[in-house]
Amino acid sequence: MLGLTRSWASELGPEGITVNMISPCWTPVERHAGTDPEVYERIAGQIPLRRMGQPQDLAAMVAFIASPHAGYVTGQNIRVNGGSHYR
Repeated sequence: MLGLTRSWASELGPEGITVNMISPCWTPVERHAGTDPEVYERIAGQIPLRRMGQPQDLAAMVAFIASPHAGYVTGQNIRVNGGSHYR
């Protein structure tokens, strides 16, 4: 996906089109409603911010990337993960 993102950013940049990728960590949403709360606690304990991400965290990044404020950001993988790194 990152290769495709960078390729499209390169191809579409001359047209003024930016292309970026957002990589979230595990974010609880409705489909995770049955997950044991202990699982959430264990995962949150491994994240430097000590909390699970929320859909609003991702939405804020999408809004930023889609805004004119990010007009010079392209070909990037933006990790919205509370400081966690995949092992």
